[in-house]
Amino acid sequence: MKNSRILIIDDNKSVLSALELLLQPFCEEVVTSPNPNRIPSLLETRYFDAILLDMNFSAGINTGNEGLYWLKRILEHDANHSVIMITAYGDVELAVRAVKEGAFDFVLKPWENSKLLATIQAAIRFRNSRKEVKSLKEKERNLKTAVKKDAAVIIGESAPFREVLDIVAKVAKTDANVLITGENGTGKEVIARELHRQSSRGNEVMVHVDMGSLTETLFESELFGHVKGAFTDAKEDRVGKFEVAKGSTLFMDEIANLSFPLQAKLLTALQNREIVKVGSNKKIPIDIRLVCATNTNLHSLVKEGKFREDLLYRINTIQIEIPPLRERVADIPLLAEFFLRIYCAKYKKDTLKLSPEVLDKMKQYAWPGNVRELQHTIEKAVILGEGDTLSLNDFFFSNTHTPASTVVRTLEEMERSMIASSIRQNNGNLSAVAAELGITRQTLYNKIKKYNM
Repeated sequence: MKNSRILIIDDNKSVLSALELLLQPFCEEVVTSPNPNRIPSLLETRYFDAILLDMNFSAGINTGNEGLYWLKRILEHDANHSVIMITAYGDVELAVRAVKEGAFDFVLKPWENSKLLATIQAAIRFRNSRKEVKSLKEKERNLKTAVKKDAAVIIGESAPFREVLDIVAKVAKTDANVLITGENGTGKEVIARELHRQSSRGNEVMVHVDMGSLTETLFESELFGHVKGAFTDAKEDRVGKFEVAKGSTLFMDEIANLSFPLQAKLLTALQNREIVKVGSNKKIPIDIRLVCATNTNLHSLVKEGKFREDLLYRINTIQIEIPPLRERVADIPLLAEFFLRIYCAKYKKDTLKLSPEVLDKMKQYAWPGNVRELQHTIEKAVILGEGDTLSLNDFFFSNTHTPASTVVRTLEEMERSMIASSIRQNNGNLSAVAAELGITRQTLYNKIKKYNM
């Protein structure tokens, strides 16, 4: 009961005073009122772990109907409320009826202090267990959507990709916030799941939120949760993603899509390590490991005034940059064979294989859509291909994109020029250069070594 909040509604002020004196040493807060008409406003603005409710309020009327009416109103607000009815000895039948209609229990006047305290403790435990069940159901929903994704396999032996995996192995055991960057289709979510799998939180379900799909109105409800009646469609309490991810990893994809006002709300939650549900004033501590992802240069957005610098520093303790597929040419045959096996099994074409010409073409192609494009290309070829070997005729490679070898050479020239220019502008301060270019210091060192700068 130590951290609990109790509401007592009884028209007898002597009863209110006695109960308040009894409960105050054991509770964080005891709120009393002789007027049941205050119940709706109290429930809208406060959170209570247990409610003690008298059966009768009008003088000379002992039907108990008033108590039953207000019990119904309380449970309509939140069916998980633990309500203890206060009744005289002669109203036991009414009290039993109240229990049948949703009250947790009843106590008789005059009460025994020890029995009353035990009843209130049981009511609080019951309310907490219902909250826990709701949270577990939300986690179960997340688990069902995450099972297939959690089974993702890491494919890659190229030097650039091995660098990424080495950083993942070093960072995973910590609780440091991680920002994963890279072009669309490079596998940012796969790396996030690998970070989670190797972490101390790996036994829990990673919770995924697509920030790009959240509207201004849904943001707080989705992340922080809401209480019943907080807005028009809030017909029941909702557990937010921060609560669902308790003890686990919260993966925020497409973090750059957040508007400035929503960035401020997210920053406040991360700084204070607590959230407040929509429609409530109760602060809920959070225990998450935060991983974010974006295909945008957030440092550039900061310069343009479109992303908060303080939020960037908060989410970017460690940055992991995933190289595009055109820089992982050695991984293309491995990935192609991996996806081929998957789709051969799916479409019952187990004898299919890739011709050497196809593999050569794949290594020359720029793959603007990266691993995701390669995956879809293989799937289409398996569906439409005939015979035992997939040839060039079974694939479509867009002619609008330059071959990978040319793109790499052009990108290298541009990259070298950008790094050299940034080094000059920042007077050789490599930390400032890395921040300006949106890459890690280690990546910058590797590129300086690569280009003999």
